[in-house]
Amino acid sequence: MSSVLIEAVLSCAPDYGLLLESLCWSEDSWPGTERLEALTALIEGLGTAMAASEKTNVSLANQKTVTDKVNSIMWTQCLPLLHRISAEAGAGVKYRESTAAACRLLSACVPLCDDSVPGRLALSVLPSLQLSEEEEAAGSSKLGVEIACEVMAALIPCLAADEQLSLTTLTSALSRIKTLPDPLVPKVAGRLLLPLLESCRDAKLENFLTLILDELCNWHSAVPTPATSQRALLCLTALSDHLLGPRRFAASPSSGPRSRLQFWRIVQDGLTHADCVSRKRALYLLKRCVALSEEERMPCPLHPPDEGEILFRWSPDKSKLIRQFWEDYVLVVETLEENQVHVVRPVLNRIDTLIQTTANDSQDSTHGLFHPSWLLCVYQRMFHSENKSLMREGVCHLLELQVLQQPQFALAFSQFVIGPFMDVLSETSLFYRSAGQSIGDCPELACKLQVFMSTFFGSLPLECRGHALLRMIQQLGSKHWCAVPLLFLSQALSKLPPSPLLGAEGLAALREVLRCTMITHQVLLRGAAQCFLLNSALRLTDVNSVTLDDVFSFLVDFRADESLCRGTLLWKQLCSWLSENNGRFKPRAPSGDGGDAPTEKETVKSYVEEEILAHLRVPPSTGQPERIPNPKEADRLARAVLLCVDVETTHPGVETSDVLEPLLSPLLDTLSRISTNIYLPVRKSDKSLQLLLRLFQLGRASNCQLAGEEQDGVMVALERLFLKVVDSIQEFILRRLLGELQELFDIERAQLYLSVLQQLEVVYASAPQHRRSVLQMCLPKLINHSLKLLQEPSQQIVSVGNQVAGAVTMASLAMVCGLMEQKAISMQQPETLTALKSINDFFCTPLSSSSQSLGSFGSLNKHLERPPMEGGVSDAVLQKWGRVAANFTRDQWICLSFLMKEFGSCESVKTSPDTLKAALNCSMEALTLLPGDLVLPVLTYLETLLPQVVQHEEALCAEAVTLAWGLVQGLATNPHDFWLALKGFVSTAFQHKLLQLSDSQAPTLVSTLKQISSELMELSQTKSGVFGVLLEHCCRTWMPTDRGGSDMAEDVFSSVFGHINILAEACVHGPVFRRDQRLIQDIQTYVEQLGEGCAANVAVAGDNRDDQMPRACAMAFLSHLDPSNPQHQRLMEELVTLLLKKDDDISKSKVRYYSNSLQHRVKNRVWQTLLLLLPKLREEFVATLLDLVFEAGFCSNQASVKYLMEWMMVLILFYYPQHVDKFWACFSMDHEKTKTSICTFLSVLVHFNIIIPKVKDEVAQLRKALDVILQWCFNHNFSVRLYALLALKRVWSLAEAQASEGGDGFSGLTTVVKACLNQAEAMQSTGNANKNWIRIQEHFFFGAFDPTRDFSVETIFYTFPSLSEVADDEWLPPCKFQKLTCFCESLSLPLRNPSPDLRQLQPGDWIQQDKGEQNKEDRWAEVQKKIVPWRLGMQEQEPELHLVPQQRAARLGKQHGALLVVASLIDKPTNLGGLCRTCEIFGASALVLDNLRHVSDKQFQSLSVSSELWLPLLEVKPKELTDFLQLKKSEGYCIVGVEQTANSQSLQDYQFPEKTLLLLGNEREGIPANLLQMLDVCVEIPQQGVIRSLNVHVSAALLIWEYTRQRLSGCGSPEVKPNSS
Repeated sequence: MSSVLIEAVLSCAPDYGLLLESLCWSEDSWPGTERLEALTALIEGLGTAMAASEKTNVSLANQKTVTDKVNSIMWTQCLPLLHRISAEAGAGVKYRESTAAACRLLSACVPLCDDSVPGRLALSVLPSLQLSEEEEAAGSSKLGVEIACEVMAALIPCLAADEQLSLTTLTSALSRIKTLPDPLVPKVAGRLLLPLLESCRDAKLENFLTLILDELCNWHSAVPTPATSQRALLCLTALSDHLLGPRRFAASPSSGPRSRLQFWRIVQDGLTHADCVSRKRALYLLKRCVALSEEERMPCPLHPPDEGEILFRWSPDKSKLIRQFWEDYVLVVETLEENQVHVVRPVLNRIDTLIQTTANDSQDSTHGLFHPSWLLCVYQRMFHSENKSLMREGVCHLLELQVLQQPQFALAFSQFVIGPFMDVLSETSLFYRSAGQSIGDCPELACKLQVFMSTFFGSLPLECRGHALLRMIQQLGSKHWCAVPLLFLSQALSKLPPSPLLGAEGLAALREVLRCTMITHQVLLRGAAQCFLLNSALRLTDVNSVTLDDVFSFLVDFRADESLCRGTLLWKQLCSWLSENNGRFKPRAPSGDGGDAPTEKETVKSYVEEEILAHLRVPPSTGQPERIPNPKEADRLARAVLLCVDVETTHPGVETSDVLEPLLSPLLDTLSRISTNIYLPVRKSDKSLQLLLRLFQLGRASNCQLAGEEQDGVMVALERLFLKVVDSIQEFILRRLLGELQELFDIERAQLYLSVLQQLEVVYASAPQHRRSVLQMCLPKLINHSLKLLQEPSQQIVSVGNQVAGAVTMASLAMVCGLMEQKAISMQQPETLTALKSINDFFCTPLSSSSQSLGSFGSLNKHLERPPMEGGVSDAVLQKWGRVAANFTRDQWICLSFLMKEFGSCESVKTSPDTLKAALNCSMEALTLLPGDLVLPVLTYLETLLPQVVQHEEALCAEAVTLAWGLVQGLATNPHDFWLALKGFVSTAFQHKLLQLSDSQAPTLVSTLKQISSELMELSQTKSGVFGVLLEHCCRTWMPTDRGGSDMAEDVFSSVFGHINILAEACVHGPVFRRDQRLIQDIQTYVEQLGEGCAANVAVAGDNRDDQMPRACAMAFLSHLDPSNPQHQRLMEELVTLLLKKDDDISKSKVRYYSNSLQHRVKNRVWQTLLLLLPKLREEFVATLLDLVFEAGFCSNQASVKYLMEWMMVLILFYYPQHVDKFWACFSMDHEKTKTSICTFLSVLVHFNIIIPKVKDEVAQLRKALDVILQWCFNHNFSVRLYALLALKRVWSLAEAQASEGGDGFSGLTTVVKACLNQAEAMQSTGNANKNWIRIQEHFFFGAFDPTRDFSVETIFYTFPSLSEVADDEWLPPCKFQKLTCFCESLSLPLRNPSPDLRQLQPGDWIQQDKGEQNKEDRWAEVQKKIVPWRLGMQEQEPELHLVPQQRAARLGKQHGALLVVASLIDKPTNLGGLCRTCEIFGASALVLDNLRHVSDKQFQSLSVSSELWLPLLEVKPKELTDFLQLKKSEGYCIVGVEQTANSQSLQDYQFPEKTLLLLGNEREGIPANLLQMLDVCVEIPQQGVIRSLNVHVSAALLIWEYTRQRLSGCGSPEVKPNSS
């Protein structure tokens, strides 16, 4: 119609120039889209008329006028308008229509101008594509990139003849692709590269394609980043129709993408890319390449290179094998996009097929068809999965890879194993226990890892193993690893076969792991990892390439209190290794520059001798203050000395003293002269004392002893040697402490001296004469000097010397008090007592009469002021002064706490209430002043003080306890100090004298203690072992003695009643930990079970922080209770009442409790405790709780709880058969209430054989039992009938035995009973009924279990939980109780079950599982197919393009929007029918289908309900979509797709432009990769569920409605409003 109208206008308007002028616009106005389209139509009409000028009689003058005017329109109208749009619109969508209309106008004008005009226009636009980011951000006057692309797309058809200009355009586009923001890259690829290639033919096209490939491949090779891969894949996919077209690059096959190594690396990077769209594009390219290779039937590459990798091969004679491989490969990769394990797991067997195919191929041919790197892409994709289970599947699959036994595969996988595989192994969740494993078992994956490491390194070529191992260890040290993965990787390395692989660089890498990686790990796990790493070093170090210096420097970072402890198996292994390799180590390089390298190799002994001499060789003193030497030097040398001695003494006939004395003679010589040689440098004396101290500390390491020896010969010899010089050492230290220490550096030096004195006290134990010397001379002199110095008025002057002297003297007094408290020094000597009284007078005498009321007490809490800056004192040194001052205050409280213990109750010290209050105030002040790790002495002092103050100052005591608790809580994240502080606090706050207080005596303090105990229990829910500290202390306090009931013991025990909640909580304690917390506990248990084979178990202090211990400790406490003691009986009864209330509260709560939930576990623990206490309870009390027990049986309970309840009922009736009538009453309750709970009581009757001998009238009771059971044999519930029949069978056997003995009264029941039992036996022919009948009879509770014979701690706490599907972390094995010395075993409560029957059963033995054979199906059938068969999308398409809409129905005046819905990729008629209906309802402008024949499909019509009659339908084949979308872009449409990408916008935030084209993807594949870059916007629908995708029709309906809603509400994208012109 428009063409007819234009012809009419032109025929009536002779002045074409005037006509064109009328449609132009002024510079200050903005033309509307309609004006632009009208002008375009007019120019197109003029072009047609001028082309047929002979027919239309257009004169030459008119043609010249039109050409000039059109030329003017281009330069003065179109380009300025585009510049204006670019300047004002930015990236806004609202100018899209104006841009498209202006570009169409431009493309209409160009054909009417001369041939040079398109080139000039292009040259004016190209600079816009070459703008730098800075120029673009600064607002350049040139066109924006997006608009420049549109202009060039309009000009490109006219530039085909100008090859140079086309080449310039191509290079500009490629350069901009590298720098543009992500959203603009598809614009350049789709609107420049694609049209440019479309305009080329033959050789020119191949040249351009080669240029593009070269540029992209070189870029990716130079910058191999994920961003580069992403953009390269976008371009390659966009141009795939040209790059991978049939017979492309026929003249030069090596130029094609399939022959390029870098192209395949781009594809492989894409397959493992984090962006799902990039992965989709890479897979699309792979499929296109395979399809093209099969179609061409030509070898690829045609001429294989002599060197270098070939990632892709095609051989026509093996096309079937190759096609099969790639079909399986694509299926696996596509399936891995699904994060649901049940979808992925069925295709994992395809990975085995791929691997086997690759392995067979590599063996059959020199050049394999399938490169192993493709397999690595699959594994890496699994490792990066969001689903941890899928990640674990991938790791386990790789660990079991058999082809790694082949050297070529091991070598090909080495980079992957060291890189991505090590990264994924750092995931802690991989090491959870597998199904069927028990607590303490080595995780399945860790076991596989050990085998894998041995296989992998054993398969590598010899020359590659050392380098690969070094890189792996460096990878361990390159980042922070969690404790569990590092532990098992270290263990796997320690299992490698012995081989000389590591040199000095390897030991340095291992040391880096020790120093940096493990500093925050749990102590036991860190120690175990150290043991494994040292074992690895011993097995894998090449001794010929490392020096002894390297070895001992490496050993420095193994801590004696965590792993390398003297006397452990690890220490002995190290000694054996040194002994075996003695003399084989690489010689050290000579000192100095000259000289030849030594030819003789070094021995351990010669090395240590040289190191001792070097250690003691120091420069002369300069007279300036010197820092104390680094203690690590002495630590390293001391360990070397001890190792040397242990190595040498392994030789036959070698005495320890013969080795030790010559070795240490330089040190002994220095120490013998240390007090007399005034010219001895301070640094030398420091080093000597440091070495002495570390020799004793490392040689006498705590927590480990030399096995099989009463005395350590080395330590005995060491003590004898140093006793020769001890007087010199003592005299020197005493002289230094008595006033020579005046510099800031001397504070650390004083700590060294005091530590040496403390160590010498241990040595004095074997030399009493030296001990007397210390008592008579050293200590009294030190005490008197310290007190005199502290009391001197001159000390009030704040100077460096005074403050240092104050810190040193207070530390000296604290050391002396500490030694006395440890009984290292006897306090019976007169000199000692005199010195102690002097200390006591100094600290405990109030300063003045008024000071007591002010809360000041003696010389306490004195502050050590920061000294002023003086010459030579740096501010960096003074920065640590706060710590010095805190230690000064701490030392005061060490002294005071000792004095309080020794003299607190002496009559000589008069303590008035005011004095005690002042002391308490000082304590509270110290708690606020001191850092948390230094408050232990204050807590120790409070332990003695609080009971004396509480009567007069209860509120102040409560405040002090609250303050101390807050301090302990603040240390919760500092494990080094927290546990000591917690133990000190518990000993102070929960001591028996405070626990004895009642609410009436001290209500505030008692309330405070109860509140703190509650908070402590709450803290234990997240921090293992906290509650155990409290409970262990309380049980030790309350534990009844075996010596009879003294009044004091009774008073102490009575305090339990005020805090019975602690005991009740202990009975049910055991938080449900998170899975990661359970993992740490499991691994700690595993390490503990390694025993002495892992030195960490010997070296690490055994603080038991197992959360099962509080319950075990509580049970041990209850086992001590004596039923004959009234107080004990009262405690048991109150506890039982509390526990039954806990059970009832859970049963009545509305929260449904699941198996192994916290509620289930608490109920289980309640009934375990009740069972334990039952034999000790009075009959009268049992009678009162019987109703509660039976009532609990009617509640809904988990199986394990039911068994315990039933056992309890059986035992109650066994002990007290007179209550059997109450039991029968339970069967008479309302049946609606009982429901299936009656099974609990029927289960009791199964064990009626235990009860019947105890009752008076056996026949009557048997008759009653049969009457009760028979009525339930006909219940409508199958489970009830099953339990009733089993009870009937057991009870009837008792009745028959009674009848055979002459009993009467059962004859009337014989017929009914036998009929019921026959019915049960008839179940054998009824399938599942038979299985259930057999199962219930074989159930452990009704079979092997005997309620009286099997009554033991083991059965209650271990066997029953293990046989009733309770989580294994709930089982309490007998060994837990054996560890407790307080556990009281008796005949009524044995620890272990005397009968082995139950013990021999395995958990789950009675559970029947039917396992049927799974039929093998077709190779595609076992996969849940959400993926289209990979070749389906590559079928030949019809070539014609139907762009003319076909009107399907009369419009009837309906208003349609501008929304165009493209569904050409959808192939299901039901989806298309529903979509057609949705489009018609919401007024879409048209629906595009791949074939109009869909409308005649019955499934389509059933959902469309005739909507196809009212909606325009278009037909566009999938292959034609690229051109169709390009056309719609040029018409101003915004192409919108539903896809999740990095730049996608949420549907709820996106504003749809009016001219929107909605492109819908395929049901399975989504939008093809080659169309993704044509999208202007990707919209994603917000999701909250697990399933990751909606049905395509549902997704489309949501977007169509949102588009319609925005149009109706007027909130769509604003339009360009033209000015009137």
